[in-house]
Amino acid sequence: MTDAILQMRGITKTFPGVTALSDVNLTVRRGEIHAICGENGAGKSTLMKVLSGVYPHGTYDGDILFDAEPCVFHGIRDSERRGIVIIHQELALIPYLSIAENIFLGNERVHRGLIDWNRTNADAGALLARVGLRENPVTPAMDIGVGKQQLVEIAKALSKEVRLLILDEPTAALNDEDSAHLLDLLRGLRDQGITCVIISHKLNEIEAIADSTTILRDGRTIETLDMRSGNVSEDRIISGMVGRDLEHRFPPHEPRIGEEVLRIEDWTVHSPTQHGRRVVDGAGLALRAGEIVGLAGLMGAGRTELAMSVFGRSYGVDISGRVYKRGRPIELRTVGEAIAHGIAYATEDRKRYGLNLIEDIQRNVSGAALDKLSRRGWVDDNREYQVAENYRGSLNIKAPGVGAVTGTLSGGNQQKVVLAKWIFTDPDVLILDEPTRGIDIGAKYEIYTIINQLADQGKAILVISSELPELLGICDRIYALSAGRITGSVDRSEFSPERLMHLMTRIKE
Repeated sequence: MTDAILQMRGITKTFPGVTALSDVNLTVRRGEIHAICGENGAGKSTLMKVLSGVYPHGTYDGDILFDAEPCVFHGIRDSERRGIVIIHQELALIPYLSIAENIFLGNERVHRGLIDWNRTNADAGALLARVGLRENPVTPAMDIGVGKQQLVEIAKALSKEVRLLILDEPTAALNDEDSAHLLDLLRGLRDQGITCVIISHKLNEIEAIADSTTILRDGRTIETLDMRSGNVSEDRIISGMVGRDLEHRFPPHEPRIGEEVLRIEDWTVHSPTQHGRRVVDGAGLALRAGEIVGLAGLMGAGRTELAMSVFGRSYGVDISGRVYKRGRPIELRTVGEAIAHGIAYATEDRKRYGLNLIEDIQRNVSGAALDKLSRRGWVDDNREYQVAENYRGSLNIKAPGVGAVTGTLSGGNQQKVVLAKWIFTDPDVLILDEPTRGIDIGAKYEIYTIINQLADQGKAILVISSELPELLGICDRIYALSAGRITGSVDRSEFSPERLMHLMTRIKE
């Protein structure tokens, strides 16, 4: 059926001093997967919060029609009663409750005023089977991975007789296998007549799954594309998102590679939770000044574990191997020692490990090098402010000032704050773990430009990324990691996705 299940007309939403949405229109057909794309700050999540009642009626202008009937939602419960359910990027499961308890939280199965646990667990089991998750309903939510937690959220939505399912960046934190399973599940829900709206930065997934795509830019509707026409490419979507054609997704760069800065030999790391398991097995690599080196590997290959173990043994037990800096052996027993030796590590999880989200930009930038700003144990606030303000300007961090709370920034600007923090330590070696995860195409370009500038300053850079096109676009050389072992390296002149994938799936004898 091609009739509209949802129409949003002239939606305008303002915050103090900011217009987040301006006369936005959205039409979603019944039984389709409808994607919403746009750069960070384009208004995607805000629009969905208006739809789901997170921003209640009266706090915005415009009309919402669901099944051709005007809707007034004063909260999430109102929208859920109509069958509209939103799953936010930050999953809302309570870790200490069981899967079943999470599914029916606020919607408990009750008999004579008491929770019917037999019915609760049985109904939860049926919903888990529907989403393809083989887990015991009494398992605590904290004991399952992020991919499975995402499926529990969808099971929770199905328990509410969902008719329109909204997913905000559902695959941002998932590996390739979990992402593929989730997309297959969405196709199955579509076949069952459930309409889906998906917000995602992963344009290859949008191209693969969406029936229609609406593009927002600067809080306005730009266009809606029919993905089934066969004429819509990733470049076409990007052009709509940024308002211009991107001839090159990666900034041009001519490397000036110098002497070897860091060498790692026979590096072995054991799992802290699985006795005897080698997560990194005899790995070795070398980084040179001015060189951008990639580290490619499938999920579970040991990329992050290698990086964290080198950075002051932040991960792993029974670590062995040798590290040389400019030909001399060094010890990296603590994070402090790693920083003192000029090594910095920007984590893949900036919100959990990379930033203090309730603190301001100024304090986050200075956090890893307070000794450079202190005298006799006191931090010089004026110097701290000036350092942060300089980075806000040089890295184009979009914020009203360095007193802005970091958690209020977009993903791309948060990532720039992480980079500023580590650049301020003046490292010789900078390890960047998934530096563009969860940020839009325009912010990615800015991050790539910053990486190039750091390389031009003579820093040795190691980039870990799950996106092969990203590594192929920015790196001068790429190592491949498989089952904890380095299986080979490829120079830029010999780059190809096929060759890297061959090395990433190779089990070295």
